[in-house]
Amino acid sequence: MARSRQVEVDGRELKLTNLDKVLYPKAGFTKGEVVDYYAKVAPAIVPHLKGRAVTLRRFPEGVEDLDAAFFEKRCPRHRPKWVKTTRVKAGPNAGDIDFCVCDGLPTLVWMAQLAAIELHPSLSLGRKHEQPTVLAFDLDPGPPAGILDCSRVALRLRELLGQLGLECLAKTSGSKGMQLYVPLNMATSYEETRPFAQAIAQLVAKQTPDEVLAKMGKKTDRSGKVFIDWYQNNERKTTIAVYSLRARERPTASTPLAWDEIERALKKDDADSLVFEAGEVLKRVDEHGDLFAPVLEMKQKLPEL
Repeated sequence: MARSRQVEVDGRELKLTNLDKVLYPKAGFTKGEVVDYYAKVAPAIVPHLKGRAVTLRRFPEGVEDLDAAFFEKRCPRHRPKWVKTTRVKAGPNAGDIDFCVCDGLPTLVWMAQLAAIELHPSLSLGRKHEQPTVLAFDLDPGPPAGILDCSRVALRLRELLGQLGLECLAKTSGSKGMQLYVPLNMATSYEETRPFAQAIAQLVAKQTPDEVLAKMGKKTDRSGKVFIDWYQNNERKTTIAVYSLRARERPTASTPLAWDEIERALKKDDADSLVFEAGEVLKRVDEHGDLFAPVLEMKQKLPEL
């Protein structure tokens, strides 16, 4: 594969460099393959990024070199003129930050060219930073707990939310955990979603205290338990995008799941069936389309607790 080349993407000129550089050493997965994956998954991922502030997690020297890796909230000054940004109040000390916005294939390919392996968008749109379009639960297992333990918690959350008249969708984190999204897509605020998520998480933790935690604590407190992170429902936080690659040993990606897949994996005690690498994700999109599409359109109102 060529080390660099000039390309035109939807009428935008881009220079792609170091395409043969291996970013996933154990898998031999190159920067060119990262760019290729994002170009092919663009029809599925771009709608979930469009209009949102995106934090880039860049790995210029590959996923094993964590010293060289960094999170980039402020959109690089050297960005092309056509890359859009959105201004977010990042806190009392950080001031306002212009985040990148990925509204199409050219910007997505440009981000991949930066070795932005992981893409972390906001739960709200840029024009309404204070209004989340979803409520999210991030299920983080403490070893030896794993994704099957997250699956059991996800099913409990689904049942509880269903009793409240709410639908939710699940995806793998692409790492070791899982995430549940409750689509809202109507007027709300983080002041509403955060305490609601906290109450639900605390209820599940109270019902199953040996398996679930709902508050941050020492890492040792999480051993063998699943931490339901409801803190993600915050306008200053970003969450890994559906279809984003992850910086693991192999090029896994955050992948939408059907609920029957989760139930089947539990029944068969098959954690591997819930782990998907780049090529498998593309095949799933070809076969099923975007299983996470309802997150963008389904309108739901949170009930009062």
